[in-house]
Amino acid sequence: MAKQTKPLSDTEIKTAKPKCNDYTLHDGEGLQLIIKTTGNKIWQFRYYRPITKKRAKLSFGSYPEISLAEARRRRAEARSLVAKNIDPQDYQKEQLKKILEARDNTFNFIAKQWFEVKKTSITADYAKDIWRSLEKDIFPTIGDICITDIKARTLVMAVEPVQSRGALETVRRLCQRINEIMIYAMNTGYIEIAPSLNINKAFEKPNKQHMLTIRPEELPMVMQRMRLANIELSTRCLFMWQLLTISRPSEAAGACWSEIDFDNRIWRIPADRMKMNREHIVPLSRQALNILELMKPLTIEREFVFPSRTKRNHPMNSQTVNAALKRAGLDGVLVSHGLRSIASTTLNEEGFNIDAIEAALSHVDKNEVRRAYNRSDYLEQRRVIMQWWADFVSQADSGSIMNKSQKGFRIAI
Repeated sequence: MAKQTKPLSDTEIKTAKPKCNDYTLHDGEGLQLIIKTTGNKIWQFRYYRPITKKRAKLSFGSYPEISLAEARRRRAEARSLVAKNIDPQDYQKEQLKKILEARDNTFNFIAKQWFEVKKTSITADYAKDIWRSLEKDIFPTIGDICITDIKARTLVMAVEPVQSRGALETVRRLCQRINEIMIYAMNTGYIEIAPSLNINKAFEKPNKQHMLTIRPEELPMVMQRMRLANIELSTRCLFMWQLLTISRPSEAAGACWSEIDFDNRIWRIPADRMKMNREHIVPLSRQALNILELMKPLTIEREFVFPSRTKRNHPMNSQTVNAALKRAGLDGVLVSHGLRSIASTTLNEEGFNIDAIEAALSHVDKNEVRRAYNRSDYLEQRRVIMQWWADFVSQADSGSIMNKSQKGFRIAI
């Protein structure tokens, strides 16, 4: 008959004194208390490993931090694991690993991983805008929360302050970005389900506003306002450069001298500066080349055609032209991105090839099948288009516009 071990009592444990050597008090079923020569009392559980059947021991911690009742509870859990052929040591290590991972796998940490993937498919300026919005409105609230602890309500509460200040368009964008991060966390195994799928429905939808722009026949008025406004030469040149090249504000402001091919009269914008992450070639009209000639004496020794006045080795801010339009009294009438719309309207009404116009605007065909078969960049057609558009702008700058019925060869005063 197996020897019965008398269970320990709190009194027995409290009165146990250190000796010359370590010694052991047994509670039964593998639980024992090691009395160290230093006076420390350490709980241990002795067992046979389920697979190898080798003897092993597992520490539960020190007494009195781990009470007798707690040590017995842990013994029961360990014996239950052994009965299921699970090694308590392996289980303990796995649990500790999960705890450490949970502590490190914060929303901020996962967002950084997602961002490293995201920024490979977007422009540098757009990437900065995304990260800046997260740093400003999201990370301060939920950045340090473990990704597994985040619920839909957690995310909604993080965005609610943005809604309170009336920035509904920012709310829309934040919901989209948060959802992408949570889906990334799900796809990479950090969470089972993304709780962010419908958080946008918790907020009021922003009123969709069309970009402020003007009709082509109003361009002479804009040119006159800009001519009379108190605007520096470099800002005026940037405005004309953006207008003549039909480029986006950030693309125009970030133009580098290394991107200009004077021999072939083209501006080659690298993929990492384009919205769709594809290289874009802009045929340069005579008027666009004249803008470059004006800027050469001022900035040819620098990296950017239109460098910042305040930040070394930086281009002008992409909002510089917007500020100039406001200074010219056009606030609420026209925004810099709307210059592309003027060109698009004019060229389409003139009857130029639609695909060539879309290529000039660096738009990507939304029809994937058609896009796969239509690989032309319409460069030669766009040379004609860009020169025609530049001539149209020149006429507007002189106070008149072309009669669009004959591709601009007649002038209407």
